[in-house]
Order: sequence, then structure tokens, then C-alpha cells
Amino acid sequence: MQTTVDSVAEAIDLALPFELSLVVPIFNEEESVGPLVDRICSAMVNFTARWELILVDDGSTDATLANARQHLDRDGLTLKIVALQRNFGQTAAMQAGIDTAAGRLIATMDGDLQNDPKDIPAMVRELERRELDLLVGWRKNRQDGLLLRKIPSWCANYLIGRITGVKLHDYGCSLKIYRASIIKQVKLMGEMHRFIPAWVAGVVPSSRIGEMVVTHHAREHGQSKYGISRTFRVILDLLSVMFFMRYKARPGHFFGSLGLGLGGIAVLILLYLFFDKFIMGNDIGTRPMLMVGIVFLLSSVQLITTGILSEMIARTYYRDDASPNYIVRQILDGNENA
Repeated sequence: MQTTVDSVAEAIDLALPFELSLVVPIFNEEESVGPLVDRICSAMVNFTARWELILVDDGSTDATLANARQHLDRDGLTLKIVALQRNFGQTAAMQAGIDTAAGRLIATMDGDLQNDPKDIPAMVRELERRELDLLVGWRKNRQDGLLLRKIPSWCANYLIGRITGVKLHDYGCSLKIYRASIIKQVKLMGEMHRFIPAWVAGVVPSSRIGEMVVTHHAREHGQSKYGISRTFRVILDLLSVMFFMRYKARPGHFFGSLGLGLGGIAVLILLYLFFDKFIMGNDIGTRPMLMVGIVFLLSSVQLITTGILSEMIARTYYRDDASPNYIVRQILDGNENA
């Protein structure tokens, strides 16, 4: 299996015209997009290999797209703008950028100027030096509020690391470097961009995932798209990640284990009541335990059958589904508009 993955990776690497694709999802960042492109160009001026910048406009309702288009003909910059039909969320926007990327390596970062593109060349060198498939940025000196951003993030990072087994200091940092042949094997859905290292760990060993301290700046323009409510969504997403990591290929085991557990309890209850009724001669018709035993038995049967159905549905879905989780309105580059 590993030989097959390596062969696919080598074939993809040979076919890619760029060494690096930098993917940046943006949404209502009209004040930031111009300085963002300037800083990226400045940071990459000494990067000798070919690289491209991909801005994914996630259905912005302000002048973000118009401001980004002003840089299409900029000298020394290969720029693609992927304009999504509406706001699909950061995960879908990131997936659209990754699908569009033509580089051997893919870097992702936020478009709000808090990530520093000057870290990208160093991260590329570190990824190659350590022979990693994913290098995650660690905002060690994070410039965000303590109560609403840092503390929830610390708790989330601890929980994610314990549950997924991929222990990192900063899952929420969007500044990451991937090998294209690896990240293109991962399909991002929902709001799962913050769990990318966990998904990548399903494709490669966790030893090939590392982290590196990066610079983090305070937000200069606009408002954060996240609040304290994100914490609750992270918890729900984490439960989904745990389920998919452990039971994606065998969901019947998850439901079946619950069903067998309830069934075992039901059998013990009913055997006890059988003994009490027919051996001891006691009346059990009005005892709550009888109802509990019957409910547990029916629930057991229902969970087991649900597990069987989930196995059938999952195998059919993952075999046949190839539809993306976003819709592109147009792709713009310096030569033509599509």
C-alpha cells in the first residue's frame, strides 16, 4: 500500500509546473487584500523556485474581489483568483484553492494579515529538511484576546490532540505547508479545516507531521469572522472527527458495539426477571425493570440494524461520490478570464 501511495506521489510531483502554490481564502477583506499581496510578493522575492498565488474569494459582498483583480497583471507574480458563487465557508474555500493548485508543495494562510508570509520560505526548507508531508505553524506568541480566543484554543488543541493522537500546539493556525500529492488525497468538508492534521494522519504516519514556530500579528483591518460560539462547533466537529477516524471504514462497529452493549444489559435484566417470575413466583408485570429491559432490547436491535445500514450507505457513498463541496463562478488569471 505504501509503495502505491509513493508511486502516485512521484507521478504527481513530476507533472506539476510550480514548486509552490500559496492558497489564501479571503472573505470581506477589501482593506487587507492589497497589503496582503504586497507582503507576499516581498516575502517571496528571494524564493528562487517557481511559485503561484491563489486567492479564493469566498463570496465576498464588499470590494474584495475587485481589489484582488487589480493585481492580476502584476509583474513577477503568477496570480489566480478563484471566485466562488457564494459564501461556502473557509473549509470549502481552502478545498477549492487546493484543487486549483498546480504546485508540488501547497501553502495555506489566512487573508487577514495576521499570518506572516515571510515564514513561508523557512517553512518550505524545514519541511524538506525534516522530510515531512505536513508542517503546521505554531503561533507561540499569539496576538489575540486571552479570554475569547487563546483559552478556548488551548482547550481545543489539548482535546484534539488527545482524541486524534496527533499532538500539536496550534491546530487553529492556517499557515501550513503540505506536499500536494498528500493533501490532494484528503477531501475537506463542513468546517474541518482546523482538523487537517488529523485527516492527513489518516493518509500518512503522524511522524511525518511536524510544527514550527511562526510569527503572528494583531488584526489590522476588519473584524474577526470567529467568536466564542466557535468553541461549541469545534466540540461537535471533534466528535465527528473521532467517529470518522476510528469508524469511517466500519461504521457498523460503532453502532454494533452500542447495540451489543445494550443487548447484553437487556438479556441480564430479562433473565433476572425470568428467574424472579418463574422460580421465585413474584409478580413482575408492574415492575419498571421489565420496561427498561424491553426498551434496551429493542434499542439493541435498532442499533445493530442501523450499523448494517450505515455500512451499506457509507460504502456506496464513498465509492460513487466525487462532487465538490463548492461552486466556482469564475477563475481569473493574468492571461484570460474563465
